[in-house]
Amino acid sequence: MIPTQRDLLAGIVAKHYARQHLLPRDVVQAHERGDIHYHDLDYSPFFPMFNCMLIDLKGMLTQGFKMGNAEIEPPKSISTATAVTAQIIAQVASHIYGGTTINRIDEVLAPFVTASYNKHRKTAEEWSIPDAEGYANSRTIKECYDAFQSLEYEVNTLHTANGQTPFVTFGFGLGTSWESRLIQESILRNRIAGLGKNRKTAVFPKLVFAIRDGLNHKKGDPNYDIKQLALECASKRMYPDILNYDQVVKVTGSFKTPMGCRSFLGVWENENGEQIHDGRNNLGVISLNLPRIALEAKGDEATFWKLLDERLVLARKALMTRIARLEGVKARVAPILYMEGACGVRLNADDDVSEIFKNGRASISLGYIGIHETINALFGGEHVYDNEQLRAKGIAIVERLRQAVDQWKEETGYGFSLYSTPSENLCDRFCRLDTAEFWRGAGRDR
Repeated sequence: MIPTQRDLLAGIVAKHYARQHLLPRDVVQAHERGDIHYHDLDYSPFFPMFNCMLIDLKGMLTQGFKMGNAEIEPPKSISTATAVTAQIIAQVASHIYGGTTINRIDEVLAPFVTASYNKHRKTAEEWSIPDAEGYANSRTIKECYDAFQSLEYEVNTLHTANGQTPFVTFGFGLGTSWESRLIQESILRNRIAGLGKNRKTAVFPKLVFAIRDGLNHKKGDPNYDIKQLALECASKRMYPDILNYDQVVKVTGSFKTPMGCRSFLGVWENENGEQIHDGRNNLGVISLNLPRIALEAKGDEATFWKLLDERLVLARKALMTRIARLEGVKARVAPILYMEGACGVRLNADDDVSEIFKNGRASISLGYIGIHETINALFGGEHVYDNEQLRAKGIAIVERLRQAVDQWKEETGYGFSLYSTPSENLCDRFCRLDTAEFWRGAGRDR
């Protein structure tokens, strides 16, 4: 409890300081009124932190890195690789405030399953075990299962610097090698088995399983059996979430696992023309309260669009403060991210980190909430999905938001993106503020 209480207290101070000294007055007032929401004020901009990311686990494990006082060499077994992965997750999650994701973990860790197999095969040959291959297979299968059991337990028992369990996501399902399939099975069978003597459902890691036609979608596909195991796991343990490979490519331009719960990176190519996903990140989110704009418009569509454009100007200004906060920040503030490879780079201690966020390498997001409620407030109470004209109005709003972020991207070079805000808490905050504001107004009118 003490680390959590300390973090909550620090968050109160960080929010107050940011409002009083760091953010423009109009941005602060808009946030406090509920016109916009400046997410994660308890961390950013007081600290030079960003939101969520895809860890470059492959680069870290294959090249080695330093953590604390230890020089970590490339692991020589799957059990060591997963143990190191748990430590990387804890370190990274302590330096960012959003979700931590390992993309395609089955393929990334497959070489370490091979290393374990070779080690067991060598042992069998040294001891003249008759069926050396069978022995090595059996020992590797057991080691892999145990390794991912340990990883799941570690993720759910360790705490980051803010006193919380890391919000970590594992993306998997596309690997076809024996080693990748074994990792997929180990992840799913451990999740199905549950934690502890009471077989509780693990909260983390969040699991995201990819389905692709010709790989695991239909009967006869080589990994169809793994897909069936994933569905069994989802029916018993709620996860994994399912990703449609082709749809992700269609919408985002390439395949990758979401950062945290739903933030997808766009396409970005390095100087060699190679598409890169791992090591990239999201700089933060500002969300618009769309229903409030509709309520202020009082049924006048032209007024709605005018107010929306005004709020977009304000949202852009707020988002630019997130970018500005990271300018001049040195790599030494977070060595695990910038010097040891988690962000896919190995900067020197005094290098500026802001360069790795430019030219679309990082995303920064405009969020929105309440399309259905917005349409209701503007055009009446009919359900948006039952009326094609109303549905078109809702789509037009999203298209306007999309046009705005595309324009900002072109003007600044930063990877502005549009984000349907996961709003379990924000929907309550906006609703309370809107009710307080507009219910009072309705009472006066009566």
